[in-house]
Amino acid sequence: MNKGQKLLKKAKKIIPGGNQLLSKRSEIFLPGMWPTYYKKAKGCKVWDLNNKMYYDFAGMGVTACVLGYSDNDINKSIIEGLKKGSMCTLNATEEIDLANELLNIHKWSGMAKFCKSGGEACMVAIRIARAFTNKKNIAFCGYHGWHDWYLATNMSNSKNLDKQLLPGLKTKGVSDSFRNTIKPFMYNDILSLKKLFKNRKNNIGIIIMEPMRGVKPNKNFLNQVKKIAKKNKAILIFDEITSGFKDHYGGIHLKLKVSPDIAIFGKAIGNGYPISAIIGKKKIMQVAQDTFISSTMWTDRLGFIAAKTTLKKLKKFNINKKIASYGSKIKNGWADLAKKNNIKISISGQDSIPFLKFNYSNDLEIMTFFTQEMLKKGFLAGSQVAATFSYNNEIINEYLKQVDKVFGRINNYLKKGRFPLEGKVKHSTFKRLTD
Repeated sequence: MNKGQKLLKKAKKIIPGGNQLLSKRSEIFLPGMWPTYYKKAKGCKVWDLNNKMYYDFAGMGVTACVLGYSDNDINKSIIEGLKKGSMCTLNATEEIDLANELLNIHKWSGMAKFCKSGGEACMVAIRIARAFTNKKNIAFCGYHGWHDWYLATNMSNSKNLDKQLLPGLKTKGVSDSFRNTIKPFMYNDILSLKKLFKNRKNNIGIIIMEPMRGVKPNKNFLNQVKKIAKKNKAILIFDEITSGFKDHYGGIHLKLKVSPDIAIFGKAIGNGYPISAIIGKKKIMQVAQDTFISSTMWTDRLGFIAAKTTLKKLKKFNINKKIASYGSKIKNGWADLAKKNNIKISISGQDSIPFLKFNYSNDLEIMTFFTQEMLKKGFLAGSQVAATFSYNNEIINEYLKQVDKVFGRINNYLKKGRFPLEGKVKHSTFKRLTD
């Protein structure tokens, strides 16, 4: 057992689940074998507690670190900020600088507000939209965090979230007052949204959705959503916490040429530092003054500094185009190697965040084997890759070289009917982990 797994056993005794983020739990990668903890990280390299180095092709900090880990320019700006003081009774001017930058990028918007996490930003956006419309009911599509309002949709139907990335989530601890107020609709299915608004009893005042996650929107789908929102005087919120500032500078909605009433960002804008943003039309955002939205740590200087530096570097080096090209190369590599090795796969996701799935009934077992064998070859690898500026063609070529070898072994074991796993089969993403 590696040092990371030994430490995880201790952690589970004092931390529920062992850590703070479901997406980082070792059980969704390689139960009993995943390194779990890191000693240091630089670029796309990660060193575990055993001092073994891996290339990270398993998410790059849950897709947050588009520039790479411990970026020199961000480190420099953060150190300078620390020397000047990260917290004070007065406010940091970098907050205004960041707001101006985001509003200049998004000409449709007029005001910005900041938090520390994507989940917080999502909740703030919902609060502002509810305050503006005076309607509590929400139509949603995609993943939007852990909040009561989101989980509450499973109160009316325990399977409502199953097709929204998160199957099997329970509503224990969620207030019953949210029951029947949260309505799901399906991506690229405009009829499912129209049906919600046809029933006037739904009294929907908010549409919140990811403009893109696994697949591209059908022609006019997003425009149709926008028309429905306008017709029904509902606020349209684009959740760009995952998609924002990756394939396109400013967010994927700019690339798709559809603007919302509110957009929320996180992850990539700070390259891993805690910072998130809510931007929106001025008449809507001003309503934030009519409700109570406030937090001490939202004023911390370092998040603003990290975001300013990240955005400057993304723009200067046209990094969004670069990481999209890296992701596209990985997608094409998977497709070619699957064909070469006669295995069935599906490939999805925006170019910068490609997603791999094995098209077999025992897909979790196969993905576990894939992760197990890639780990031996020096790669953190799973179903999702988050392309980063710290990749280069040499590293990607080596990754694909090893994928080729593992795909070949997968083909062999498919014929035999079982895989030589050295531990348990991975859990499906976000499954409640109690062992």
